[in-house]
Amino acid sequence: MRAALALAFWLLSTLSLQAACAGTDLRPALAPEMRATLAERLADLPYAEGNHWRASRGGAVIHLIGTLHADDPRFDGVTARLTPLIAEARLIFLEMTETEEAALTERLSRDPSILLLEGTTLPEMLPATDWARLSEALRARGMQPFMAARFKPWYVSMILALPPCMATDLGLATGLDARLQELAQTTGTPTRALEDPMQVFAALETTPEDQQAQMMAAALLPPERAEDIFATLRAAYFDERPGESWVLSGLLSSEGAGALPGGAEAAEAALAETTQALLGDRNRAWLPRILAETRPGETLVVAAGAAHLPGPDGLLALLAAEGFTLERRPF
Repeated sequence: MRAALALAFWLLSTLSLQAACAGTDLRPALAPEMRATLAERLADLPYAEGNHWRASRGGAVIHLIGTLHADDPRFDGVTARLTPLIAEARLIFLEMTETEEAALTERLSRDPSILLLEGTTLPEMLPATDWARLSEALRARGMQPFMAARFKPWYVSMILALPPCMATDLGLATGLDARLQELAQTTGTPTRALEDPMQVFAALETTPEDQQAQMMAAALLPPERAEDIFATLRAAYFDERPGESWVLSGLLSSEGAGALPGGAEAAEAALAETTQALLGDRNRAWLPRILAETRPGETLVVAAGAAHLPGPDGLLALLAAEGFTLERRPF
């Protein structure tokens, strides 16, 4: 399920990338057909490259930083290079600050029903053979199937999209988002959330639960395949190709689409709906909040998952439509 893979890679802020996750960058060995499809889809994708952009209009400046919600030693250099910018900024927007993260953790501990199915369980929603496959995959990731049986499919999909080598370290955010937040605390730069985290949960509910369960079972990847895909997407990110990483997340994890009711066409439709809810709709909801804080002569920083930058509904295209001049900057 590409949506689950993309979510796990781009949207989850509680994953620390493990050194044990070696994986192989699959891009050099892509089949000619997949390479052609990738090139075709990237050809017309606005702002497909670049993790750092500067947008300016009427003396107001916004720096947009595409982040990765998983840590990597290469962020040491990135953080050092961005330090003067963070110190200069009047305000930094993040998807979630420590305040929202603490509130969400407390709410989930008090009311886990947000993550739970009502009136049914996953074993009741799936054929026995699919549930057996999922159970084996869950155990490999440190979760007992009886615990996962009541979780909503989108949540289990994110767990299953992670290779087992990553599933052992769920904790505080340690990606570039967290590093920038720590840097802001050091420089005294205020931070603010782009949204209420509950908006993400609402976006995840756009696909009916039975369809989510079917897609989850159809797209279950072997551990080594998931590890290679994550290595590929991470490599594309550090090559500053967020558009390529996003497109590849679908091409590399679509093997099971034909097994779904309605086949690949149904899977593509469901993916388009989920993508719009998780990226396009959220970007458009963030835009007024960002614009309200732009002031002539001052610098604003917006740090969000890199998948929010490219595309016709990406933050860069939305700002360009508002009359901002865009310039790619060093990352």
